[in-house]
Amino acid sequence: MKILEASLADVSAICLLVNSADRGDTSRKGWTTEADLLDGIRVDEVMLDEYLRDSVDGENIIVASVYLKKKQEQLHVGMLMVSPELQAKGIGKLLLKASEEKAKDLGCKSIVMTVITSRSELIAWYKRHGYNETGERQPFPANERFGKPKMQLEFVVMEKTI
Repeated sequence: MKILEASLADVSAICLLVNSADRGDTSRKGWTTEADLLDGIRVDEVMLDEYLRDSVDGENIIVASVYLKKKQEQLHVGMLMVSPELQAKGIGKLLLKASEEKAKDLGCKSIVMTVITSRSELIAWYKRHGYNETGERQPFPANERFGKPKMQLEFVVMEKTI
């Protein structure tokens, strides 16, 4: 499997991947679904376009994604998604490792991410890969840009020193 940097031409495919991996019935095929926590979409094409402008190859099928943004000496990781049909095959681990290598290349001292606190299986997965809870919590966005919460949600901040 190749890891390629996305371009604006990939926005529609990434949007489809992220939303199918995180929300709705298709996400239930994998183990990282948020379908019981949130209604609506996880990301839209406008948001992805903004991400890519802030920061593959047309014949390849996009099966995973990760959003990386450097902020001072930290690399922030978001939208680490794997197609539900391909989860539990090491692809997420591969992307996480590639993200850590990118952080080193950029001179970052740590990688930071937020995870919905009720996603205990996902938090445990990140802990198995060396990430720790910082003790910081952040509120889930009040607008519906990231979906409509079905319950009160908040994020836990996790970090790994590189």
